[in-house]
Amino acid sequence: MKIQATPTLLHLLKREWVLVASYLTTVAFLLNPTWLEKDPGPIPGIALFAWLFVIMLLASFSVVRHADHLAEKLKEPLGTLILTLAVTSIEVMMISALMLNGDNPTLARDTMFSVVMVVLGGLLGVALLIGGIRFGEQNFNLKGVNSFLGLILPLSLFSLVLPNFTKTGGYGMFSPLHAVSLLLLSLIIYGVFLAVQTSVHREFFYEAGWSPSDDDPEEKKGSVGLESLLLILHLVPVVLLSKQLAHLLDFRVAKSGLPVDLVGLVVAVLILAPEGLAAIQSASRNQMQRSVNVLLGSVLATISLTVPTALAISLIYGKPLLLGLSPNYTTLLAVTLGSCIVTFGQGQTNILQGFVHLLLFAAYIVLMFD
Repeated sequence: MKIQATPTLLHLLKREWVLVASYLTTVAFLLNPTWLEKDPGPIPGIALFAWLFVIMLLASFSVVRHADHLAEKLKEPLGTLILTLAVTSIEVMMISALMLNGDNPTLARDTMFSVVMVVLGGLLGVALLIGGIRFGEQNFNLKGVNSFLGLILPLSLFSLVLPNFTKTGGYGMFSPLHAVSLLLLSLIIYGVFLAVQTSVHREFFYEAGWSPSDDDPEEKKGSVGLESLLLILHLVPVVLLSKQLAHLLDFRVAKSGLPVDLVGLVVAVLILAPEGLAAIQSASRNQMQRSVNVLLGSVLATISLTVPTALAISLIYGKPLLLGLSPNYTTLLAVTLGSCIVTFGQGQTNILQGFVHLLLFAAYIVLMFD
């Protein structure tokens, strides 16, 4: 038994070299906090940031890889749900760590809006463009998309626009009563959605031509436990390194005079890169339903879970939280949501819609420097 166990362990460590590298990086930064206590200079500062960003990005890719393995074993819609929740958990834990260890009241808002624009603008645009070039028109389940958009539309407006029009919390902020109400409503409605997605109306989120009878019960057994464990282990360094990355990023942005919104964009890209790649690959294989499930599910989970987390931290620890968007971003959000309704209104997508969503993402980048 010992002779067989050693090569197996070595093979596992070789395959999971990112896990080893991420934990070594975590130990290095935790044991040397002085690296972040003063300005290391432009070149060393950029090198430290690049090191952290690459390691956290690789760890995020590994999280999604193991979530994708679980998705293959558990099939739709549970597979996509696990992938979405894995990525969202990274976002929730990163924002929690950054809020608890920093004093940026707009970080949660900027990150959530960046996620919305990166997904509904950039990633969706690329997926539609690639799918349109390869297959012309692609089909999806209209009932599933309507289920996503039916929640994304009101929740995003409640979270990112409504705070600008309430009177008791201050401009862009919620009062404690409003915060508790939105927190509970978001969690309840997302819980109802999960019940619909996984049980009541699973067929809304199926790939065309797929049915539950296609499940292989033997395939589900596999190594679900090991994949789940590795997924969790890859999550830990991402969370532990969040504070260090934000500190370096905040300092470099302030030092160079770049817009503060860039912090939220970088965090969003770090979180969404692996999931976005999975969605684009699905579209390139003519699996638009899976791509839609991943992208719209990510936006919905971000709004439904990140907002309550940020509100809870604000209420419990007294951290200021500014959620209301500026007028130009509010207009862009409204146009983006309206474009999504048009894009997914007929059950088919094409190349023109891909260009439209990429245009919206380009507008977001331009407005960031306004």
